[in-house]
Amino acid sequence: MHFQNDNAAKAFVKGVLLTWVPFLLFMVPMLANTFRGVSESKATGLAAVAGGISEGLATFGLAAMVISQILAIFLLARTFDRGHFLRSLLSAVSMFCSLLLIAFTGVSVWWLIRFAR
Repeated sequence: MHFQNDNAAKAFVKGVLLTWVPFLLFMVPMLANTFRGVSESKATGLAAVAGGISEGLATFGLAAMVISQILAIFLLARTFDRGHFLRSLLSAVSMFCSLLLIAFTGVSVWWLIRFAR
C-alpha cells in the first residue's frame, strides 16, 4: 500500500486495527456462545441470547471496547482522500462496523438496565 502522507498511513493502520480487533474479539465469541447455548439448552428467545452477550461483554470489557471504537472512528475519519479509493472504502466500512458495534452495545446496556428487575 502506498501512502503519500506518512501520518495518514499511521492513522489508517491504527484505525483499522482499533476497529477490527474489538469487533472480532467481541462479536465472533458472542455469536459462537449464543448458538452453543441455544443448541445445548434447546431454548429460544432472549434467555438463550443473553448468556452469549453477557459472556462476550464480561470477557472483553465494555468500556475498553467503546473507547477503542470511538478512537478508531476518529482516526479513520482523518484518512479519507480522493486519490485513495480503496483506503477510503475500507475506512468507511470499518467506521460502519464501529458504529454498529457501539449501537449494539448501547442497546444491550439499555436493555439490561430497563429489564433487569
